[in-house]
Amino acid sequence: MRKLVISVMSVFAILVLASCQPEQEQAQSEDVQEPRTVVDLILSNGKIITVDEAFTIADTVVVNNGLIVEVGDASIIEKYQASTQVDLQGKTLMPGFVDSHTHIRGEPLRFIQLNKVESISEMQRLVRIKADVLGPGEWITGYGWSEDNLAEGRKPTRQDLDAAAPNNPITFTRAGGHSAVVNTLALQLADITDATPDPEGGVIERDEDGVATGVIRERHNIVGQLVPESTYEELFASLEINLNNLLTLGITSITDASKTPEDYTMWEELYAKPGAMLPRSKLQFQWDDPEAIAEIKARVGDGNDYLKIGPIKIFADGGFTGPAAFTKEPYVDQGDYRGYLNMPEEELVALINEVHDAGWQMGIHAIGDAAIELVVDTLADTLTRNPREDHRTYLNHFSMRPSDATMDKMAEHNILITQQPNFTYTLEGRYAANLDGWRLEHNNPIRSPMDHGVFVAISSDILPIGPLVGIYAAVTRKGMSGRVFAAEEAITIEEAVKGYTINSAYINFDENIKGSLEPGKLADMIVLSADILTADAESIMDIEIEQTYIGGALVYEAP
Repeated sequence: MRKLVISVMSVFAILVLASCQPEQEQAQSEDVQEPRTVVDLILSNGKIITVDEAFTIADTVVVNNGLIVEVGDASIIEKYQASTQVDLQGKTLMPGFVDSHTHIRGEPLRFIQLNKVESISEMQRLVRIKADVLGPGEWITGYGWSEDNLAEGRKPTRQDLDAAAPNNPITFTRAGGHSAVVNTLALQLADITDATPDPEGGVIERDEDGVATGVIRERHNIVGQLVPESTYEELFASLEINLNNLLTLGITSITDASKTPEDYTMWEELYAKPGAMLPRSKLQFQWDDPEAIAEIKARVGDGNDYLKIGPIKIFADGGFTGPAAFTKEPYVDQGDYRGYLNMPEEELVALINEVHDAGWQMGIHAIGDAAIELVVDTLADTLTRNPREDHRTYLNHFSMRPSDATMDKMAEHNILITQQPNFTYTLEGRYAANLDGWRLEHNNPIRSPMDHGVFVAISSDILPIGPLVGIYAAVTRKGMSGRVFAAEEAITIEEAVKGYTINSAYINFDENIKGSLEPGKLADMIVLSADILTADAESIMDIEIEQTYIGGALVYEAP
């Protein structure tokens, strides 16, 4: 009887154990998870503006080996194990700005940065300090002044500079680079007198008595060429500083215009420097030495993801800071003056055809409406004669609105634009002084060319470099005074963001590697202090760049 009881109990235990086994196996299988993929970086809990085709907003971005692995909602975190994980705390993250037309240079010891000078007296103070450092006879140079920012409300003159340093030749280039003021000693060294005729394509400004004021438009190189060459070392050091400063503005890529093969060599050395934290760059050569350009191209090909050869730069006309932009109608209160082409028309046409036939993309400086229409007509003829699929040749600036027929022709032949809406803000005074009526209101048009089917990117041309000024002006159409110019030319914030990211990448044949936050693209990203998509338009310029990443590496963080 006892043996029977034990047997029954044993059978019962076996049955209970057997009934529990599937549950235990299920529990064990639930404990076994797929291994997480190891990655370098995850940024999550933010508003991530991807700038993909659908303009998707995400929460999380995953980065490995400098590339974006995945973008999505917070659930994707469970698939990865990151070396670094960043909680964005609701902040906005977007692609880094791509500035498709700017100018970054190294600066010599003799140089003074003038872009923040607010009076001629302050300019004179800086000149006195520099003259004391350099000693008499040494050239003093500078860049960035604008009469619109000076308390005196006028251009500086040679007499202003003479009062500060009569024993030093001085040349100060105006913001925009299309004119300069020089002092008396500099004029004397250049053999320029009151009787000297205007150089071809330029103007020596004179007062009502015919006396040269020291301001030279467009051809100020007749003085600038006398400035001694700077040392390689001082230019190299300051170039690195100036490029690094772009990261504080959220700029992760640039196209730098008007460079030479010699410049490319310096940039190569700089980008090979261990530990250098610099934006990705494309250098745009001028067609001064085709053989040297071809040698660089043969040696480096297109370059690499950090330094590449860009298009060829061609100057069609001048600018409004001269003023010398080539216009269809005369300037306000300047007789029949309509500005200048940078070279005779037949030379410009021949140059455009030569560069196109050599197989190069072109970025053509065209500001006045007459220059724009001439360049577009020439390109249309060139592309009809020698078609090239996906050439992506573009106009730099496009500051005046041309005819509708011209914009239709641009769309037909896929002639692109890189536009600077920030000019509407910073050059308001120059436009008001030189233009009137409809052509003044429609300065730096964006909406109208887009409506005609023209592809438009946005860039800075250093007036100023900060992309947020350009986005503000593109959205509000406001000048520095608050005046609105042709509100119908405004674009949306989304369009402006695209213009400064994916569109600028496209204009450089880089849309597959940058300009948006999508899998497989470079992890070039910025974190903003506010949501640019929902911010009041008037506060756009107050947004700060809190972090900048290049290839997933944190290269700038605000203090």
